[in-house]
Amino acid sequence: MSVEDALRRLRAARRAVALTGAGVSTASGLPDFRSVGGLWVGVDPMTVASRTALERDPAAFYAFYRGRLARLDGASPNPAHRALVALERAGRLRAVLTQNVDGLHQAAGSAHVVELHGNLREAACIACGGIAPIAALIAPLDAGRLPRCERCGGLLKPNVVLFEDPMPADAWRRAVLEARAADVMLVVGSSLQVTPAAYLPRETLDRGGALVIVNREPTPYDRDAAVVIHGEADRILPAISRGLDGREEAPSGATN
Repeated sequence: MSVEDALRRLRAARRAVALTGAGVSTASGLPDFRSVGGLWVGVDPMTVASRTALERDPAAFYAFYRGRLARLDGASPNPAHRALVALERAGRLRAVLTQNVDGLHQAAGSAHVVELHGNLREAACIACGGIAPIAALIAPLDAGRLPRCERCGGLLKPNVVLFEDPMPADAWRRAVLEARAADVMLVVGSSLQVTPAAYLPRETLDRGGALVIVNREPTPYDRDAAVVIHGEADRILPAISRGLDGREEAPSGATN
């Protein structure tokens, strides 16, 4: 399958949405989770990125997230993010449902973003639920102290969904509604293995919609997808965007 196959599906779509994962941001210098050099290679995420890890070994937990925040500090949107913005502004894409917490979709200019796993822009108190800018977490850590809530003294964590945490109810509700209403879901840079986000493509399929998948590696949904393109998001999405707005013919080299 090729970019032209994706173009045919998206041209005919009345209501398309995107579902994005870590593979959208690798070209921005942010590692994904399972590839060579990924965040989970040689690391048990339950020991550094779970609610239990925060409570039992806060030093390891904060060291892991301080490293993620340091990587994010110099990251900027790449051509894949900008292509999704172009699709939205051209009326081709209704929303971006993202598993990413890096905020690069918004930084690129996407207006309708549903953050399924929270974000690294904010800190959240595990005791009272209060929200503060992420600086409230970074400053104490850099000073060698545990970050605590100014209101109740509880520990602060990045405002992301940790292992053992539930999905934010409002974000999940919005994502399910968008997936059910979509006649095309453009899946980009996601392994489609992390639940419950991995259930969203099924919501589209079960209501007669189609999947267009752009990812470096195979996913569990490839067999059910209308179009599968294995390749780099920062190369393929701009080609799709250019083809849809007619500025140039999309290349035919990418195949599954």
